[in-house]
Amino acid sequence: MNKKLNSNHLKIIAIIAMTIDHFSDLIFPGFPTNPLAVFLHIIGRLTAPIMWFFICEGYSHTHNVKKYIFRLFIFSIISHFAYCFAFGINYIPFSSGIFNQTSVMYPLFIAVLVMWLREADLKINKCLKQILIFVLIWSAFPSDWSCIAVLAVLGMYRHRGNLKKQMLIMMLWVSLYGIVSFFFVNKVYGIIQLFVILVYPFLKQYNGERGKAKWLKWFFYIYYPAHLIIIGILRILLCGNVPLLF
Repeated sequence: MNKKLNSNHLKIIAIIAMTIDHFSDLIFPGFPTNPLAVFLHIIGRLTAPIMWFFICEGYSHTHNVKKYIFRLFIFSIISHFAYCFAFGINYIPFSSGIFNQTSVMYPLFIAVLVMWLREADLKINKCLKQILIFVLIWSAFPSDWSCIAVLAVLGMYRHRGNLKKQMLIMMLWVSLYGIVSFFFVNKVYGIIQLFVILVYPFLKQYNGERGKAKWLKWFFYIYYPAHLIIIGILRILLCGNVPLLF
């Protein structure tokens, strides 16, 4: 059977799912057990694994890894302020807690940086390199999806070309994240994380092509912070300057 989805199709699916997920936080703040809220967040679980998958693909196909890393670094900084504004989080990390202190774009940047460090022929002590990698991975702990996002990307990249193994390693890390979230953040939120597995039939249809609309590459970078800014404005108008997540 012909595979029908290219990278643009899958990224559009991720954008739609992400928008639904984030706007559900605005409509139903605090992860309530309302069936509609749960359903909308389940749809949103499609976003992260598609992003992780294409970080692996992007790293594999980029012609300039350093530019790719720098672009993600700048993107993570811009997204930090947009994310905090959207959900009413203090811009200074740890001033309001240890969870969800910045966007998922930071661990994506760290994942690419770690992949490059592992493969680059740097003139530094191997032990020092491993310590640096360890610190970088754990630096993503306070972000959205925590350091699990980094570990999921690293595992998926290791098994690139074998979707079943990619999904298995992803589910192992996400299950750990779900358990931690269940006991320390929100029980409903912890269970919802497991629905990332719904991405499998979509990724199974990936045909390895980028798609004709090359402008979509930059649209994805612009859309993420832009939609968060819109959510932040609506948050203040509808709810006042209050946090949405906790």
